[in-house]
Amino acid sequence: MSEILIVSDNQDRIDTLSIILTFLGENSSATNYQDCINKISSKDVLSAILIDGEMPELAEDIIQQFPDRPFINIGFQLSGDKEFKNLIGSLFEPITYPSFTELLRKSEDYFTANRPISTLVSGKTKLFRSLVGNSRGITEVRDLIEQVAPVEANVLVLGESGTGKEVIARNIHYMSKRRKGPFVPVNCGAIPGELLESELFGHEKGAFTGAISARKGRFELAEGGTLFLDEIGDMPLQMQVKLLRVLQERIFERVGGNKTMQCDVRIVAATHRNLESMIAEGKFREDLFYRLNVFPIESPALRERAQDIPLLLQELASRLEGARQASVKFTQNAMKSLMLHDWPGNVRELSNLVERLSILHPSKVIDTQHLPHKYQYDEEGNSQEHAVPNDANERDAINAMFRYAENNPLSSDSDISQPMATDTELPSDGVNLKEYLSDLEISLIKQALDKQDWVVARAADQLGMRRTTLVEKMRKYDINRQKEPDNG
Repeated sequence: MSEILIVSDNQDRIDTLSIILTFLGENSSATNYQDCINKISSKDVLSAILIDGEMPELAEDIIQQFPDRPFINIGFQLSGDKEFKNLIGSLFEPITYPSFTELLRKSEDYFTANRPISTLVSGKTKLFRSLVGNSRGITEVRDLIEQVAPVEANVLVLGESGTGKEVIARNIHYMSKRRKGPFVPVNCGAIPGELLESELFGHEKGAFTGAISARKGRFELAEGGTLFLDEIGDMPLQMQVKLLRVLQERIFERVGGNKTMQCDVRIVAATHRNLESMIAEGKFREDLFYRLNVFPIESPALRERAQDIPLLLQELASRLEGARQASVKFTQNAMKSLMLHDWPGNVRELSNLVERLSILHPSKVIDTQHLPHKYQYDEEGNSQEHAVPNDANERDAINAMFRYAENNPLSSDSDISQPMATDTELPSDGVNLKEYLSDLEISLIKQALDKQDWVVARAADQLGMRRTTLVEKMRKYDINRQKEPDNG
């Protein structure tokens, strides 16, 4: 993984920067001026070098020696007579979050554009950018990939939808001896059962109606490489038998053909289903399961590694910029709110959210209020999706009372007595206005519903509000019609 190096002889400054980088989810290390030349030379994947300005001339010499490394100047001004393309910018204390993250992002872009060719061809850092994070779960996944990639064992990737199972499969392929061969994915759940055999093994001309020419299947296309069988749990039982034969004997025939073909393909399968439960129910073959489950890798759900979300946000925003789309940045409060979400769609859901926000708020800083309601949480971790701010509660209650008063003047036989400002005096010991208004609002809503025989639309008209607003208030206050007692 890429790393950020801190160059300083000031231990307090090193400690401060290390804490900030750890919070941002970045890998970092530190060195002093005396050892920094050797340290920089020995590391291929330094995405940024934070260099202290206690010795400006020496710092400038170091920056000049490593033109392919991005530097961020901490706490000093340049002499003005030198220009460095690899000096991304300067930071002065107190360091602010927006300026720091912006410089780190620019450093990452410079590092990607100027990194050594060798790390692009055979290094794992570029691949693992799709598996960013420092949580225990994702770290274990990267370790397992490194262990299994060089061997030929079949791999079964397990995990919820959207956790990046195909990303794991691609990493296994590109870190294996088969990386020069093709990587061929096929979604077993997206292809009808009657067509899946032809899709996997190919067919001969005239094998069935519409087969006007011979066609290679995915096994042939993946020859010498890796075949990724996604959603293997959705494969019909009759196809599971045929797949098992291929895994055991490494031979197959095209549909409508009688020529036996050899295959040299590595299998990586994935599913979000519990295959062992499916075996018990007779929906998945036990012998096929053990053939595939030689080396299982569990892809963790995003809610189990919420600490990785800040780094994932940075990575996703960086990709948008790489695709020449408007990007976004996130405040600390927005990131904290996102870290409290349950993420049923996992990383795919997070990716879609970032893209949506980049369209709604291009090149802006996203704060909590810019997030869709379902992603907004308070400091106690409570969802704000259905919550209405206290000020809005008071405003709605007051407006509802006065709208009702204007539209329904008091009469001598009125069922609902309207509390007016002149009717009530403030008690000497004061009053809780929020509770008072809430109680008053509940009372008026119940009276309106009773008066209209609990027809919500008519009660809403009488209260001068929309039907959907009244329904939401009824849900908020848990107002329900009481059933009549059964005297029969």
